[in-house]
Amino acid sequence: MMVRPWFTAALVAAALARPAMAHDVRPAYLELIDTGAGRFELLWKEPLLGDASLGIVPVLPESCRDVEPPAIHELPGTRIIRRVVNCGAAGLEGRTIRIDGLPRTLTDALVRIQFADGHTHTEILRPSRPSLVVTAAGSSRGPATFVTMGIEHILSGVDHLLFVFSLMLLVTRGWLLLQTVTAFTVGHSVSLALATFGVLAVPAAPVDAAIALSIVFLAAEIVRAQRGERHLSARWPWIVAGAFGLLHGLGFATALTALGLPRTDIPMALLLFNVGVEIGQILFIAAVLAVLAAWRMLGMRWPAWAQPLPVYGMGSVATFWFLGRFTALF
Repeated sequence: MMVRPWFTAALVAAALARPAMAHDVRPAYLELIDTGAGRFELLWKEPLLGDASLGIVPVLPESCRDVEPPAIHELPGTRIIRRVVNCGAAGLEGRTIRIDGLPRTLTDALVRIQFADGHTHTEILRPSRPSLVVTAAGSSRGPATFVTMGIEHILSGVDHLLFVFSLMLLVTRGWLLLQTVTAFTVGHSVSLALATFGVLAVPAAPVDAAIALSIVFLAAEIVRAQRGERHLSARWPWIVAGAFGLLHGLGFATALTALGLPRTDIPMALLLFNVGVEIGQILFIAAVLAVLAAWRMLGMRWPAWAQPLPVYGMGSVATFWFLGRFTALF
């Protein structure tokens, strides 16, 4: 498989155009637990950009009133608000909940409503659709929600996509590429599970910096390969991919651990989210291969002198990310 420079250049341009989308914005989380008689315990987690608020606020139906003053806690990167509200005898069924200010952001909000009979309503609100109508207690949209979260997380994570694309540039043989991508999948699945269950607890900021550095490493390895040098990644690409997969899995875990889901929900959410990540990864690889097949059909060629330029561009973007994320640690 020969990946054309123009496709690499297009991906690099997308990365430059959307630097803030490399998993820098975490989802918000709204949880409502029905305790009976129209009362709900509310938990709201708002991600912060540094110390700055995104300006998003959950808005409940007008019938809902606070039973006691809200409790507000500030944590690094997160604001947590707990409330107890009374929404009347009719409760929330058939009522509208919205996240005010969400259309002005680039983040999503996961809403989880647990009814007194044990059923849940789980749904993602987005800037394009910041509200929902609460359905009957017997309905649940949880499975599709977490699969969708996984797909969107990988497809909106330019750093992760750039790493996968780097593997495709580095490994040109089909069977070896399959082994390499599989090793990356196994690696990030293991660390995602360990982080989600609390076995590993690594702050998001240094993980994001290390993810950018992993792309710089692969860019350097690609340059060595183009020069005909024997290098670590050429001899054992699946080992390198698996090792870095462990690192990238910690980045994926941010999307789940930041939500603070109940422990009883974590196993299924983890499985479905990981399925979504894999679907998104396969879709990306398939799209790359499809574009390359169309390019070959056109019979177009780039001059030899232009071959290294996109790889240097990719490495430069990753270096820019790394420096920005590293300096933000201090």
